[in-house]
Amino acid sequence: MKTNNQQPTTNNCARGAQNRSQEPGVRSQEHKQGVHGNPETNNQQPTTNNRARRAHTGEALPELLPVWWDGDGPAMLDQTLLPHEETVIRPGTLAELEEAICSLRVRGAPAIGIAAALGTAGLALSCDAVDSRSLVNEVERITARLAATRPTAVNLFRALDRMRCRAKTAVSLGLDEIRQALLDEALMIQREEIEACHRIGAFGAGLVPAGGGVLNHCNAGALATGGYGTSLGVLRQAWREGTSFIAYVDETRPLLQGARLTAWELEREGIPVVLICDNMAGHMMKTGRINAVIVGADRIAANGDTANKIGTYATAVLARYHNIPFYVAAPVSTFDLSLSDGASIPIEERHPDEVRGFGTCRTAPPGVPAANPAFDVTPAELISAIITDKGLIKHPDRASIAAVIGGG
Repeated sequence: MKTNNQQPTTNNCARGAQNRSQEPGVRSQEHKQGVHGNPETNNQQPTTNNRARRAHTGEALPELLPVWWDGDGPAMLDQTLLPHEETVIRPGTLAELEEAICSLRVRGAPAIGIAAALGTAGLALSCDAVDSRSLVNEVERITARLAATRPTAVNLFRALDRMRCRAKTAVSLGLDEIRQALLDEALMIQREEIEACHRIGAFGAGLVPAGGGVLNHCNAGALATGGYGTSLGVLRQAWREGTSFIAYVDETRPLLQGARLTAWELEREGIPVVLICDNMAGHMMKTGRINAVIVGADRIAANGDTANKIGTYATAVLARYHNIPFYVAAPVSTFDLSLSDGASIPIEERHPDEVRGFGTCRTAPPGVPAANPAFDVTPAELISAIITDKGLIKHPDRASIAAVIGGG
């Protein structure tokens, strides 16, 4: 099986776009939605995250959504500022939306797809198209630009394809009807992803070892999806069903999604969490503190090879050596059955400055060469099971994948 011949792919990001507006907040409830807006969605009040509120108190925490429709366009939680600031941004132009995706203000395969879909609907609402054909052409232009932002996460391309198709099928309608159809499609994409996460949690909760330790790499929680999460959705569901465990979270260099985002999400939920450096995982497995690994995915090939955040492959190798189950949690929308194996998955290569330091802190000599592949591919034979919204795929290969999700 070939998994070592991926070609690095550089994303085409629009840099330096300014956000239209910012305010602190966490999305806490759903609102009625329409293309012409709703007064309830246009004046959100900031919701402060109170870490003292734990699940066992019985007080419901606000639903955490990374992106949502806010009356006339998408709003999203700026994940580059977490966990220290909870700031809502509202990309109002195509350049601002591209920048938000490229700079990881919104990130995670399902969340990127939702942001692109809602963003397309918002831009279609604000554009000055004079007739239905010109609006459909504008949607084509928007989706083509957004498709060039990040190459690995297949959910982005699925969402954009759906938006293009919805526009084309509605071309015989009026401008308002096309815009409403686009918003309906985007909201459907979001709803489907949230529902998929809950089903993943239900299918996977029984795999969490009672009284054991579970390692999570990067962030595949509510922040990376439509809400609830894939790998963190499994942990959430197990915890809510009464399973006691410790969640080990590695930092996830170079951008620390584990330390900044996953630890924050788990603390909000009241799940016991221990933060470790990436290079501690082997020791923790050897000494018996980690008993299972659950990660998310950005793209899964037809044979089960899985692209996920860089470092996932090394973690899978360690898990196999220590005879620890290694699970991938992902919705069916993350499978790309057009790719026979992981060697065909495009691997995003990000700017080397992300490796030379973090934020404004430089940790390496200026200009030292640095590699920065954002993802790696874990061969299917290292995966104990893929937890999907349609069920468990044990010992994934082409046959077992097709039996559960069809196709291929």
